[in-house]
Amino acid sequence: MADLGSTAKAGAGAREVAARMAEAAAAWLDLLDPAQRATATGAAPTAQEETDAERRRWFYTPTDHGGLTMHEQRPAQQRAAMKLVASGLSTPAYVTVATVMGLENVLDHTEGFVARFDRERGRDPGMYYLRVFGDPAGPGPWGWRFGGHHVSLNNLVVGGALVACTPCFLGADPARSALLGGAEQRPLARVEDLARELVRSLRPELAARATLLPRAPSDIVAGNRTRVVEGDRVIPLAGIWRGRFADAGEQQRLQAMSDAIDEASGLDGADHEAVAITTAPKGVPGAELDAGQRELLRALLGTYLDRVPAEVTPLARYDDDRALDEVHVAWAGPTAPGEPHYYRLQGPRLLVEWDNTQRGANHAHSVWRDPTTDFGIDVLAAHRARHHS
Repeated sequence: MADLGSTAKAGAGAREVAARMAEAAAAWLDLLDPAQRATATGAAPTAQEETDAERRRWFYTPTDHGGLTMHEQRPAQQRAAMKLVASGLSTPAYVTVATVMGLENVLDHTEGFVARFDRERGRDPGMYYLRVFGDPAGPGPWGWRFGGHHVSLNNLVVGGALVACTPCFLGADPARSALLGGAEQRPLARVEDLARELVRSLRPELAARATLLPRAPSDIVAGNRTRVVEGDRVIPLAGIWRGRFADAGEQQRLQAMSDAIDEASGLDGADHEAVAITTAPKGVPGAELDAGQRELLRALLGTYLDRVPAEVTPLARYDDDRALDEVHVAWAGPTAPGEPHYYRLQGPRLLVEWDNTQRGANHAHSVWRDPTTDFGIDVLAAHRARHHS
């Protein structure tokens, strides 16, 4: 979304979306009883890390994301919760989120309906968590977070305008599944296919520069870190959870699964260095792409930046050829469909990551980040300086 990093520059669209969010958040909170509300709310956003740490914590595994789960709500409350979720998404993104949540039932079937993760039902469409930070009806900063397995949405409102909506994560497991009549369900199909089409269209010299490794890392490289910094490497699966399981056997099973995923990737230290996050983007810049490839890149960016409402998407930024010139495309792994692979788009105020490597390349992750203003940390610091100096 254009100029989200500055409330002074925030346009009418950012205020309109924030108003819808505030109305939906207040309506949801009003439906909760005191015990529910205590779980559903958190401290108001602040520039101080120690008091804002929980809001900046995010996950994409089936762990405790923090907040009130859908299970803990009556149907009317669930409806109000989903209205708040929808307020921060475009219609296609909302449909994708709802589909990803429903895939928990498919995954449960795939795994044989077994209990996992130290809880009664491991793959559970009711284990999605919503929490509001601060008072949506008050004058101060406030935000909300929605997350569960393969969904993480993070939004911050300051001065009556939406100023941050990243990290924004969507995944799918299974990434593809059979439907009746030979059809196939692929919630993130275009997110995967457009990138593959772009990389396969590169002439050999560019393709070689775009390819970081012939093998793919086992996950998105920045993981679920609050801040993206130089040298970040893949976090093992066992590290992307809220603490350890009380059941030692379950913790051992998670660790074994994590170790198996890392071993299957086959990456050594040099390989991890090759795909590590760097401040200077890796890969091929948009400036070296031809007209058709640039249109593919714009379309691919849209599968991430159009996840938010039309009033606030920053996609129009890339109508400026100079902005598109600075977006670098990098790939790891084979380019044949069905093979484990990874890609990254990186430029000023942009980090996009995708991987589809696990479960036989049928388990996808995708995240959009703005490293300069994830969680609106920079905006909160500026707000504090203005109002407390």
